[in-house]
Amino acid sequence: MEFDTVLIANRGEIAVRILRTARSMGLRTIAVYTTADALAPHVALADETVWIGEGPAGESYLNGDRIISAALEAGAGAIHPGYGFLSENAEFVAAVEAAGLTFIGPDPESIRLMGDKADAKRLMIAANVPCVPGYEGADQSDSVFVAEAGKIGFPIMVKAAAGGGGRGMRLVPDALALPQAIALARSEAENAFGSSALILEKAISNARHVELQVFADRHGNIIHLGERDCSVQRRHQKVVEEAPCPTLSPEMRARMGEVAIEAARAVNYRGAGTVEFLLEPSGAFYFLEMNTRLQVEHPVTEMITGLDLVALQIAVAQGNALPISQDDVLLDGHAIEVRLYAEDPCNGYLPATGPVDLWQPATGPGVRVDAGIQAGQEVSPFYDPMLAKIIAHGPDRETARNRLIKAVQETVLLRTVTNSEFLADVLAHQTFAAGEATTDFLDQTYPDGFPSVPAQDRDVALALSLLLEADKEHAKAMAGYVSPDQLGWSSAALPPITANLLCGEVQAKARANARPGGWTVWIEDHKFEISLPKCHNGKIRAQINDQTVEVVARASDDTVQLAIGARRLAFSRLRPGRRGETEQAGGRVIAPMPGLLIEVAAKPGQAVTKGERLAVLEAMKMQHQIMAAVDGVVSAVHVSAGQQLTMGAIMIEIDES
Repeated sequence: MEFDTVLIANRGEIAVRILRTARSMGLRTIAVYTTADALAPHVALADETVWIGEGPAGESYLNGDRIISAALEAGAGAIHPGYGFLSENAEFVAAVEAAGLTFIGPDPESIRLMGDKADAKRLMIAANVPCVPGYEGADQSDSVFVAEAGKIGFPIMVKAAAGGGGRGMRLVPDALALPQAIALARSEAENAFGSSALILEKAISNARHVELQVFADRHGNIIHLGERDCSVQRRHQKVVEEAPCPTLSPEMRARMGEVAIEAARAVNYRGAGTVEFLLEPSGAFYFLEMNTRLQVEHPVTEMITGLDLVALQIAVAQGNALPISQDDVLLDGHAIEVRLYAEDPCNGYLPATGPVDLWQPATGPGVRVDAGIQAGQEVSPFYDPMLAKIIAHGPDRETARNRLIKAVQETVLLRTVTNSEFLADVLAHQTFAAGEATTDFLDQTYPDGFPSVPAQDRDVALALSLLLEADKEHAKAMAGYVSPDQLGWSSAALPPITANLLCGEVQAKARANARPGGWTVWIEDHKFEISLPKCHNGKIRAQINDQTVEVVARASDDTVQLAIGARRLAFSRLRPGRRGETEQAGGRVIAPMPGLLIEVAAKPGQAVTKGERLAVLEAMKMQHQIMAAVDGVVSAVHVSAGQQLTMGAIMIEIDES
C-alpha cells in the first residue's frame, strides 16, 4: 500500500486542495483535465498532467477506464477521487484495486452498502440506528409509492436511492403533486446516477441537518471529529455549513458521535466518512445517509480541529494507524463556510456560464478561500456550478460570522454571475445570526426567491464615470504624447456627454462633464460629483459627493463591471440604434443556458398559463424546469427532446392572451 505518486481524479477547488496536501507530503502528483479545463489552476499545480477528454463529464471525469489508464500511464500508485464524479462508485473502486492501484477511500463493499439509500437504511435499522420513517422497498411501482406515501403522511421526500447532492430529490406537499415528483426524480436520478430507484421519507419540518465526521483505519480504530451543521440548504443542496452546531450540547455530541461510529463499524469502514442526521427541536435525531468520501464542507472541521483531513486520508490509505485517539480531538472556536456558485439567485438560482474576467479571493486573519478558478478561465456548462468555498474561523461564532461576511464581500469574481450578494444576505440575517436556522430557513426567508435590487442612481453615475475614464485613457493612448498643461484644455465650454446605460432590465439616462480628477454626472435632477483616484488591480476608493465608496471595477469597450460590497453589477452602454438584450417579447422562451433538453411539454395550439411547465433542461448536473412567462397560446415549438441547446436559442413562442 506504500505509494509515492497520486493521481487526483477530479477538478476544481477539490483537486487544488488535494494537490497541495499531497505535494506537502512529498508525493508526486498527477492531474487529469479536459479541454474545457485546460486553463484551470489544478492543471498548473500538478507535477504531471493527463488529458482525458473534451468536456462532458461522462466522457472524461466519469470515465473510470480512462482515469485508471491515465494513472497507469503516468506511473501513479494511488488515486484520490475527491468528491462527486467517481468518488462513491463501488465498481470503479474495485477496478482501481484490480489494476494494482490504491484507492484513497473506503473499500468497494462499504461504498456499495452505504451508496444505496434503501440498502443503507435497512442496514442501519438492523444496527438499531434511528432512521426517518419511510419506504425503502424493492417494489418501485407508482401504485406502491402512492400507497406507502399515504401511510407515511404528507409532506414527504422523494429521493434517489443512489447518489446525493440534491439530485433526484423532491419535496412533495400532497398526494396531487406525487406523480409528477416521482417522474421528475426518476428521470434526474437515471441521468445523474444511472439508476432510477427511489425511496420515500417523512419530511421533517424545522429540523437541523447535522452530520458527524468519522475516520477509521485498517487497525480497528474509529473516531469522530465533531459535527457540522448544514441546515441552510436550497434545493436540498448545502449553502452554508458550520462547526460546531450552534445548539448541540457536549452530551448530545457524544451521543450522536457514538451512533455515527457504530454506523461506520457496521460496514467495516475505513478512511474519511460522514454520517448525516436530521435533528428535531426535541433532541430526537434520525439517520439520513452516510457519505463515503471527503465532504465539500470538510474545511470547517479542519479549522476547528487543526487537522488536515486529506493528509489523514492518505496516511490511512498507506496502511498507517490513525495518529490520534478520540481523547485527542479538541474543538477550538467556530468556523463557517459558504459555497460561491456561478448562479443567479434572482432568477430561480439558475446556473450561469461565461468567462472569468477578474478573480480576487479574500485574505485576512481566520479567512480561507478554496478555489479552482482563475482569471481568463471559462465557467463551463459541463460541471457543477460551485466555483469556490469561502471559510472563516474565529474564537466564537459571531467573530467567525462577521469575518465571513467581510470575506464574501472581498472575494470578487467579475463577468460571470455569482451568488455573493445572496450569501452575504443569508449570513447577515437575524435568524442565522441567532443560530436558529433550520432546513426550512431559506424557504421561509425567501418564499418568492431572492429579491432583485435594481441599480441605484449612484451606481449608474459611478459606472458612467468609469466608462468615460476608460474612453479618456484610450484616447490619450491613441493620441500619443500630450503635455500635462494641455490635458483637458478647451477654448470653449464642452457640452455634456449623454449616455444610456443598461443594467439587467433597467435602462438609465445620464449626462456627464469632466472635472479635475473625475466627473460630474446628472441623472434626472440628481447631481453626483465623482473623484476617481488611480486604481490598483481594479480596486478604487471613489469619492461620490460626500461619501467614500470602495469598489472593484473593470471597464472595457462599452461595459463596466462593479463589485460594491457583496453586490455585483454589470452595465452596458447602449449606442444609438442598438437594442438592449432584454428587449424580448414576454412570449418568446429562450434557453437560459447551454444544456440538454430532457422534455418538451408544450405543443403548438396549446393554451398555457404563466408559471406552467413548458420544458425541462439539464445543465450543470441539475434539471431545470422552463416555465411560461405569460398567459397565452403556443404558436411555435422550435426544439425537441434530446436536443443540445446553446444559450439564447429560441425554444418556444407564445401569443399572449
